[in-house]
Amino acid sequence: MANKLKKKQIDLTSLIDQTLKVPTVKVDRKDFLTKRFADRVSKEKLNQILALGPYKAGINRSELDNVAKAVIHKRSLKSAGLGFATGVPGGLAMAGTIPADLYQFFGNSVVLAQELAYLYGHDDLWLDEHTDMEEARNEIIMFLGVMFSVAGTANALKFISNGLSKQLLKKLPQKALTKTLYYPIIKKSLLYIGIKVNKDVFAKGVAKVVPVLGGAVGGTLTYISMRPMGNRLYKALSEALVLSEEGLYDEYKAMKEYFPDIIDIDFSDIDN
Repeated sequence: MANKLKKKQIDLTSLIDQTLKVPTVKVDRKDFLTKRFADRVSKEKLNQILALGPYKAGINRSELDNVAKAVIHKRSLKSAGLGFATGVPGGLAMAGTIPADLYQFFGNSVVLAQELAYLYGHDDLWLDEHTDMEEARNEIIMFLGVMFSVAGTANALKFISNGLSKQLLKKLPQKALTKTLYYPIIKKSLLYIGIKVNKDVFAKGVAKVVPVLGGAVGGTLTYISMRPMGNRLYKALSEALVLSEEGLYDEYKAMKEYFPDIIDIDFSDIDN
């Protein structure tokens, strides 16, 4: 089994880069939020949502959580459907060495990560053609780290996403933040997700021994995998909205335990 697994090693950085080259993987923030709220709010409120984000525009947390659950369900069903098509040998194909079923599953995970991030107030990753691709990729890797249960990433995301922490982070040089805050999280996430992806690839390979059954199993596994992944991310993003200063410090301490090399932050700089 070890030898078979070794043959199926996936370069996760290449997988992410290839995934992000597909135009449909990049979620348009304005379009997504408009589709989610146009039928729920007035035009004036919608404009506020697009400018400030749903929570800051007055959409309460419980409603956002309900919308998030609906988004996760829809994305999981879509991914499972594609999983069936690619789970059958001779089905959808992809050029290169990345299996088509893994590619579509990962692509849907990246889409779902962006949708949930925008729902809970994150900025547009693709605002213009001059967007820093590395910065966008790092954000997505952090989201995926939470989705794939990488230890400490939920704490990190809650800390970084909270409004109070942004007061602190603005006072630090951007280059220092990248090297001493984001990099340790990104490095660990890439390693862990890569290992998990390799195991999943092997498991799906076994399922394909029986062609039709393999496709059905692949689709089911995709659905039951995607939902808890989405749930982990939305809960972290939702909790970040309401963190107190004390809660923020607790998340930072927990994050520091998992990533000891992360920058030391002075919490006395929070404006009261």
